[in-house]
Amino acid sequence: MSNAIFNLNGRVWIETADEKILGHGRIELLERIQASGSIRQAALQMKMSYKQAWDLVNHMNNRFGQPLVTSHRGGKGGGKAIVTEYGLKVINHFHVLHQKLQEFLKENLQNLTF
Repeated sequence: MSNAIFNLNGRVWIETADEKILGHGRIELLERIQASGSIRQAALQMKMSYKQAWDLVNHMNNRFGQPLVTSHRGGKGGGKAIVTEYGLKVINHFHVLHQKLQEFLKENLQNLTF
C-alpha cells in the first residue's frame, strides 16, 4: 500500500471542437496589455515575439466575434492598445471559472480515497 500524497490539478481552457481559444497564458497577455497599454510591452514582459502576441490577439478577437483588444498605430509616441469593455468581461469571467474550478478541486481532494 502506497502512502503517496495526492493533489488534484486542472486548468480552464475555453475552446471550440477544433482549437483552444482562451487559457491562462492568453489571459495574462490581455492583462499585461491592459496594464501597459501596449501589445509590444506585453509581449516583451512575457518573453514572446511581438508577432506571436499580435497573432494571439487577432485570433482571440476573431473567435470571440468582437474585439477583446483594439489597437491604434502610433507615430512618434508609439501605438496604443486597449482591452475593450467586452475583453474585461471575458477576463473577469475566466477568473470566476478558474476560482470555481479551484474550489471544486479542493472539495474533491478532501473526498479522495482509493
